[in-house]
Amino acid sequence: MMETEKNERPKEKRWYVLRAISGQEKKVKEYIENETVNLKLEDFIFQVLIPSEKVYQVRNGKKYSKERSFFPGYVLVECILSQMVQGILRNIPGVLGFLGETRGGDPLPIRESEANRILGKVDEMQEDSAAIDTPYEIGENVKVIDGPFNTFIGIIEDINEEKKKLKVMVKIFGRKTPLELSFVQVEKLKE
Repeated sequence: MMETEKNERPKEKRWYVLRAISGQEKKVKEYIENETVNLKLEDFIFQVLIPSEKVYQVRNGKKYSKERSFFPGYVLVECILSQMVQGILRNIPGVLGFLGETRGGDPLPIRESEANRILGKVDEMQEDSAAIDTPYEIGENVKVIDGPFNTFIGIIEDINEEKKKLKVMVKIFGRKTPLELSFVQVEKLKE
């Protein structure tokens, strides 16, 4: 197998998108990584990525986290796509095929700018401490559950979705004072 590999013209390392059965992205990633090691394909398959973000939810005053995929049903693979690598990736359990492939033709890599955008988003999410599943509304009462104003109750005045921040008006010593808090520092008051 490796002999035919050496005779093929060398291709460059690119990012390809595999379509996977939704919910099985992690299994597909594990299979690819195991096959890469078992078949000694480290010179052909470089990275396998499932773009995801950590999502926090606050329930009953406790913070819970889980991973949520940006693109359910898709796995990104950085590789040199020879016929052999293509065949191995197609035959991984849970893989439905390549995104953007034409019947009888080679799969198309994603543009470098698109790959960089996705990789940048993944890095940004890893640096970000949290994304929140719980949407808030202006005028809603919330309780501060973290920081120096822990247990204070206030009203949401403004919401910044991009930064995941709230402007909450609380009473401190009888005066209304605005606080800028992240989504994870507050919880909705129970009605």
